[in-house]
Amino acid sequence: MAWYAYCIGEKQAFPELARHRKPVPLESVHGVSGNQVFLYPASDLAIVVSEHNPAEALSQKAGVDHARVIADCFQHSTVLPFRFGTVFTDDESLRKSIRSNQRQFLTNIDKLRGKTEMHLRIVVDDCGSREAGKSPCGEAVGREYLSNLRETATRQRERQTRARAVSFQMHRLFMPLDEEVSCRLTENGKLVLDIAHLIERKYVERYQNKFATTSATMRDCQMQISGPWPPYHFVHRLTRGAHVPAQPAAASAAAAVPAPVVPPMPVAGPQDVMAVML
Repeated sequence: MAWYAYCIGEKQAFPELARHRKPVPLESVHGVSGNQVFLYPASDLAIVVSEHNPAEALSQKAGVDHARVIADCFQHSTVLPFRFGTVFTDDESLRKSIRSNQRQFLTNIDKLRGKTEMHLRIVVDDCGSREAGKSPCGEAVGREYLSNLRETATRQRERQTRARAVSFQMHRLFMPLDEEVSCRLTENGKLVLDIAHLIERKYVERYQNKFATTSATMRDCQMQISGPWPPYHFVHRLTRGAHVPAQPAAASAAAAVPAPVVPPMPVAGPQDVMAVML
């Protein structure tokens, strides 16, 4: 029987596993394709899985179900999410992968215990028009061409400076334990910063209050917030470069080391989010 994997949690967080050595149904939780979700015990860990038919294609709804199951488990335990689409071909491949990485899993859970991820999306006006960064027309040669190159380089530096300034300001205001920042330019010339902050779960309300105050004062920016989420970005940081034992060809879809399933930035709650691979 193949197992579809959602995340790894702490065995002690699920009382259902106290007297069982075999997979136990996680009551009232259904995952991909509506299948019953199980807690699969592995030493001090609980692997959250459901039965899976490898011939079945994973749909967009499957991504939503994947993220929802992880969010449900996050209410009870620190979790290490698996990449969307992770499938173990049988019990032995699942046990082997967990055994090979058990020490790392336990270490990562310990590092992330009591923590959560919050997302900020900040949209600011770009420092200049995208038109200036386009390649010159055929007749634009010589001095005009060099002038355009200098303008493009100047505007890129201005964008980088602006992005760094906003990112630094957010760090100073929210004081996260850790952060991941990405920046992009939209088609309409807006600069978008996506910021993931790692914070203590007990400070979520304080973080939300700080956001409300900050967004009201930053008139030149549009700000959105989402979370709390499982620490997707920071699981990725902890597992980056980790050793992954070789899998049989039939199990090539399986990822032995959890990787993030990153929800899109703001708007919806966890129940509506579409999971995508980083």
